[in-house]
Amino acid sequence: MNLASHRLSRVLFAVAFLAAGLSACAPVMMGGAFMGGISASDRRTLGAQIEDESIESKAAKRIEENLGERVRVNVTSYNRQVLITGEVPNDQDKALVEQVVSRVENIRTIFNELAVLGHSTLTQRSSDTLVTGRVKSGLIDAKDLTSNAFKVVTERGAVFLMGRVTLREADRGTDIARTTNGVQKVVRLFEIISEEELLQMQPQPAQGGGRSQSNKTSL
Repeated sequence: MNLASHRLSRVLFAVAFLAAGLSACAPVMMGGAFMGGISASDRRTLGAQIEDESIESKAAKRIEENLGERVRVNVTSYNRQVLITGEVPNDQDKALVEQVVSRVENIRTIFNELAVLGHSTLTQRSSDTLVTGRVKSGLIDAKDLTSNAFKVVTERGAVFLMGRVTLREADRGTDIARTTNGVQKVVRLFEIISEEELLQMQPQPAQGGGRSQSNKTSL
């Protein structure tokens, strides 16, 4: 086997492995494949990124163990703040999902945005995927923003924005999302940092800092 064939075989094996893993746990989804979202340019520390992946994985597994296929839940963790979206059949299951997730170690905050509805259709989920892509494209095109600072989740046309951003970045990102085709509403789940903290994250040394704060607003 030549080098090109060997590389192709490895790629095909990896794709098949990931596909099998995803199909095995379809009712419960994670915000990203484990270790798939690690980035050196992320505003979270490397440890926080790994911890977020672990939180998503553990929460998804425990939801599946406790509620099975009667719920469709998406768990997204950013800097140990957890967003729960999807559909559940009743208020009792909505509360139970949050209770199960809350037992995962190292979570700071839980935003329970589950809807008491029947499972969304493939068409609806495909539409949400397209909306997420449009919002991300808008963030990338904005020259005054660092798109990697934002995490975008869409459920039934509602866009949830997460990330460690300044108030200026939060407002700018919200405006982009709100004017994107297909977006019905925008929910901000940002961790607001100061401009001084942002400077400290840049490659060059910087002084100053301030406390970060989390907030949620629906627009």
